[in-house]
Amino acid sequence: MSETLRPQTPIDALAEEWLDTAVDLDPVTGTYIGRTDGDDRYGDYSPEGAEAFATAARSVLERLVALEPVDDIDRVTKADLASDLELDLALYEAGWHLRDVNVIESPAQQIRQVYDLMPTETEADWRNVASRLAAVPAAIDGYMATLREGIQRGIVPAVRQVHEVAEQARSFAAAGGFFDQLVDGSPVSGHLRGELADGAAVAREAYARLARFFDGVLAPRASDSDGVGRELYALHSRRFLGATVDLDETYEWGIEELARVTAEQERVADEILPGATVEEAIAHLEADVSRKLVGTEALRAWMQETADRAVAELGASHFDIPEPVRRIECMIAPTTSGEIYYTGPSDDFSRPGRMWWSVPTGVETFDTWRELTTVYHEGVPGHHLQIGQAVYNRGQLNAWRRLVAGSSGHAEGWALYAERLMEELGYLADPAARLGMLDGQRMRAARVVLDIGVHLGKARLDGEGVWDADYALEFMRRNVNMDDAFVRFEVNRYLGWPGQAPSYKVGQRIWEQIRDELAEREGDDFSLKVFHRRALDMGGVGLDTLRSALLAS
Repeated sequence: MSETLRPQTPIDALAEEWLDTAVDLDPVTGTYIGRTDGDDRYGDYSPEGAEAFATAARSVLERLVALEPVDDIDRVTKADLASDLELDLALYEAGWHLRDVNVIESPAQQIRQVYDLMPTETEADWRNVASRLAAVPAAIDGYMATLREGIQRGIVPAVRQVHEVAEQARSFAAAGGFFDQLVDGSPVSGHLRGELADGAAVAREAYARLARFFDGVLAPRASDSDGVGRELYALHSRRFLGATVDLDETYEWGIEELARVTAEQERVADEILPGATVEEAIAHLEADVSRKLVGTEALRAWMQETADRAVAELGASHFDIPEPVRRIECMIAPTTSGEIYYTGPSDDFSRPGRMWWSVPTGVETFDTWRELTTVYHEGVPGHHLQIGQAVYNRGQLNAWRRLVAGSSGHAEGWALYAERLMEELGYLADPAARLGMLDGQRMRAARVVLDIGVHLGKARLDGEGVWDADYALEFMRRNVNMDDAFVRFEVNRYLGWPGQAPSYKVGQRIWEQIRDELAEREGDDFSLKVFHRRALDMGGVGLDTLRSALLAS
């Protein structure tokens, strides 16, 4: 990364103004990137809040179109910011916010999850927590008002998502649940302790009210259809990829990629246990106590040790890793959903990048052969390197580019690319670890087929009608080796969050296409380390922007 401080341009200034506006309208975004000035409040989840966001986006887009880039960095910023704003507005006009209910990434989860990232070191931090807890009822009421408008306009979510999120809301409302545990873990006392307890109580009641609304008002009016249709799906696909792809060609490629990964997995299974099927090889590995961790603390310590070793070794060989990015924290999440995820560092790195594991209740053992590739995906050279390097590159990139820009296809595609890269570099030489990596790759390939199949109403692969939720669950069970509760959650996630799940594997495909095209063009002059540095120095971008920027230079 360049040590030269690049002067701010008018496009930089407008991008940073937009970031400030977005954070003001949605303080949860501010918390995510480490800005604490809005940690005591929520944004407006009502229809008026959505309209205010759209009005601000239109204004910035109009001004952006009139600005001329002064260099290549400006050209990337203008292209990506314009694309983001246009998609924000297209989804607003389509009324997506009026039906935004899904099991993983909708206001029902965002309002609760923000506490996982809030600072809690000082009394002032806990005052922010108390104030934000007290604001939960207004946030929930605004969200319900938006969904009520959707009902009036005939724009409603799928009933399956409503039922599932109602259950989540009930768990957040439970006495002794998340909000009470948050207060119990606070070191403060006296009046502030009382404010925290009061805040937890009203937050729980707000979520109970949300559950009743879902059950009694929204569910009877919700849609029986899980698929969103081609037009809306195309918008979501572009949003998550930062690229426009041929959905029909991508579906057919997904079928072929699934078959290819499955065949590769079968070959590796034979290496582990000659003559064994994939299922038999997995059963053999799961019976091997030397490959197991017992207890969440053992899991956390293993994750940390593995991540630290990858940072040290790759930082000395294949990547330029800045000093602040060399720190990563591995955490056991305060929830029990089963998710494994990454949260980026704050702007000043006072909060490091973190890898989180949400361990389901009752799960006490973990297979290292299956999860080694997960640590590389979430840590280095995956999300932590990618996102941390962007945050660090303040000398060249504006704050919007460093902290919030990009797409799921860019980020998750890179993380899957990183898994395959670690295989190429010899870190998955053990056939068991390679089988674990392929297990994940197979799941991601299956998601491409399932997601497009359901939402576009494609013909089932067995020729028996069209894709639906039941067939999707059956299909996923055949292609993953995981607990059935996790498989059910995953399928519900795909049904309610169109276009997101395919962005991992399709993103990986595009990353590899760009690398291979550059390697062919540059021949003996091609350097993998230089390619990685150039790509990551750009920060988060859409994949169309990444392709044009790298191939044009």
